[in-house]
Amino acid sequence: MTKSLVIVESPAKAKTIEKFLGKSYKVLASYGHVRALPSRKGSVDVARDFEPRYEILPKSKTYLDHIRKEILNSSELILATDPDREGEAIAWHLLEALGLSEKDSQPTVRRVTFHEITKNAIRKAMEEPRGIALALVDAQQARSILDYLVGFNLSPFLWKKIRYGLSAGRVQSVALRLICEREKEIQAFKSDEYWTIEALLQSAGGGEFQARLIAVDGDKLDKFAIGNGKQAREVVKSIEDNEFRVAGVTAKEKKRNPAPPFTTSTLQQEASRKLGFSAGKTMSTAQKLYEGIDIGGGAEGLITYMRTDSVALSREAIDDARKVIGQRFGADYTLAVPREFKSKAKNAQEAHEAIRPTSFANLPEKVKSHLSPDQFRLYDLIWRRAIASQMAAAILDTTTVDIEAKKVRHDEATASPDKKTGNTFLFRASGQVIRFPGFMKLYIEGIDDNGQEGEKEGMLPKMAQGEMVACLDLTPEQHFTQPPPRFTEATLVKTLEENGIGRPSTYAPIMNTLVTRKYVRLEKRTFFPEDLGMVVSDLLSAHFTRYVDYEFTAQMEEELDAISRGEKKWRPMLREFWEPFIALLKQKEVEVSKQEVTTETTDRVCPDCGKQLVIKLGRSGKFLACSGFPECRFTESLAAEEEKEVLYSEEKCEKCGEPMLIKSGRFGKFLACSGYPKCKNIQPLVKPKALGVPCPACREGELQEKKSRYGKIFYSCNRYPACKFALWDLPVNEACPKCGFPVIVEKTTKRDGRYRKCTQEGCDWRHLLEAPEKPVKGEKKIAKKPAAAKKEKTAKVDKPAKTNSKK
Repeated sequence: MTKSLVIVESPAKAKTIEKFLGKSYKVLASYGHVRALPSRKGSVDVARDFEPRYEILPKSKTYLDHIRKEILNSSELILATDPDREGEAIAWHLLEALGLSEKDSQPTVRRVTFHEITKNAIRKAMEEPRGIALALVDAQQARSILDYLVGFNLSPFLWKKIRYGLSAGRVQSVALRLICEREKEIQAFKSDEYWTIEALLQSAGGGEFQARLIAVDGDKLDKFAIGNGKQAREVVKSIEDNEFRVAGVTAKEKKRNPAPPFTTSTLQQEASRKLGFSAGKTMSTAQKLYEGIDIGGGAEGLITYMRTDSVALSREAIDDARKVIGQRFGADYTLAVPREFKSKAKNAQEAHEAIRPTSFANLPEKVKSHLSPDQFRLYDLIWRRAIASQMAAAILDTTTVDIEAKKVRHDEATASPDKKTGNTFLFRASGQVIRFPGFMKLYIEGIDDNGQEGEKEGMLPKMAQGEMVACLDLTPEQHFTQPPPRFTEATLVKTLEENGIGRPSTYAPIMNTLVTRKYVRLEKRTFFPEDLGMVVSDLLSAHFTRYVDYEFTAQMEEELDAISRGEKKWRPMLREFWEPFIALLKQKEVEVSKQEVTTETTDRVCPDCGKQLVIKLGRSGKFLACSGFPECRFTESLAAEEEKEVLYSEEKCEKCGEPMLIKSGRFGKFLACSGYPKCKNIQPLVKPKALGVPCPACREGELQEKKSRYGKIFYSCNRYPACKFALWDLPVNEACPKCGFPVIVEKTTKRDGRYRKCTQEGCDWRHLLEAPEKPVKGEKKIAKKPAAAKKEKTAKVDKPAKTNSKK
């Protein structure tokens, strides 16, 4: 009866913790939440002051029965769920489901929290128990009830006005509005042309560098000062034969500081930019690193708790990091005084630490062999970011050189040196040299593409004021202003956090819901709204403006934070929200018609009956239909009617010199000349990539990487259609050691690993390069049904005689 029973959320976490606690403790998992609001009407009794009607989840009944049996043999129940609002609520729900109270003496109930799963952290947590923080539980209850009230009342409204099966959410609908409003900005955007003049110059010492024209006769040129090619050519003509001289050299020292350690939000953003991970993949991989992985001495947590918006590091962690920095990089890279960061996020809760390794001594290369490739890449990112945050600043030398170009008369030697002898053109070149790399030696934060041109800076040759420079070339360059970029997962997470909308831990499921409901689609990590998403967003924005307003949603988060701090009660807050919300919903039920939401008028007439054509919303998006339906059933695709977004590429037409446009066709995107119909030149958007492997069939051509009309990569001869040799696998310029065929291929599969083989029929040569990845401990392998069994189900033939089932 002296055994202590510890409850955590996951079995992986339970296994790791039990190893640290010893035989007098038994650790069990609740497998997440044990109680929740049922997904049906009436789960919140509004008439009884928003009384929630929780039910035990079906999957949790077995786990709760097991916990009850163990409690009979335990004198102490320790609730060790996660150290956040959700973890606090799980602990409270566990007591309610088990029929226990913190006041009970058999067993006694204690609550412990820890931010990392290491031996010292667990033992320290056991020595500092506390009670359940009811303010945190209330904040989590308020969030759940609030989301339920919005979802289970607004979603049926969408079913009636648009289509059955749609959903609306308090934060989900705001995220959808962001994506849809950005799409409208892009559609309304008008691209403007502008030109720049670039000069390729050479210093007296022979060094070449680029400079851009920035002023004429002392007047600074704005972005659109040179508006077309004709003006640009005239400017170039005016500059030709001018004398170029260095007018001034400015050198400055610039310090660059590292980014702070990761929060939940910045981890999701950086993993998206650098690793290509979705928010969901980032969080699930981080969860495994937190819960514990065996790296040789038994399972232990490799990172601290991954749901946090704090950028602070503990004193012990900073000392640990400084020790590693000194050993690996030297004293010059170690700070005299530790660097402190302050969170910039709205509604930041800074009670926890930032995401960091539990021990900086666990170097990425040391633990690599124990991790899956995804786990290693994420751990390496977290380790580098945290270490870099405590490294010395980088020191850069920035140099700006102004070059003056002006016409010089042959009799200038006798003229006054101050006398102007024609237009004066000022060019500027900027250069940057890293004098001391500091933290940049280890880590540089990724940036998001904002659709604008970045600064082109390189190293400049040494020059002095008054020095003559030679002009090797003058180039007028055409540019077009670009629309704001669509949201990626990284930029959407960043925008939501900056506006204080929702919590970072909810962003992954929100984005997943938007894609699952077909409100948006995700292409190359970029969100494109679907017609259905645009209609839903327009409806909510027009009729429920307040509830999809960015400021209002952020204010709700602030109120939930106030509840978690004990400054506000949750029931009055829900009442303030509910009464105007339900009144507006009832009003809109009457005012808004389905016809108004899903139908748009056009100025076209039906070719069959002469009635007006309208745009309707169907299962596959918008289409044209006759307003005389059902008498007239004429329909037409809307694709031809839609105005296509004009996107200019950086390429010029090799036939006429006009810019090439990015267009969409039957088989995907391609480049087309903007001079159409005068010039009808078209090119593939992605040019075939030469591999340097001679074609083994014709022995004249070269194999190239190409993309099929369905987007699949293949490899074929560049002399097609004269030579039709092609492969699906990557060709390698090596002869088969068995049959002598001049090309072999390299292939990677999950089952067989990475290997090379011969493509010739009848030749079975094969060489393994890398063994298949072993399943990570704790991950269950799902057995696939034999193909023969599937065929038996579908084949329309007589069933074979039954055989012994044991066989």
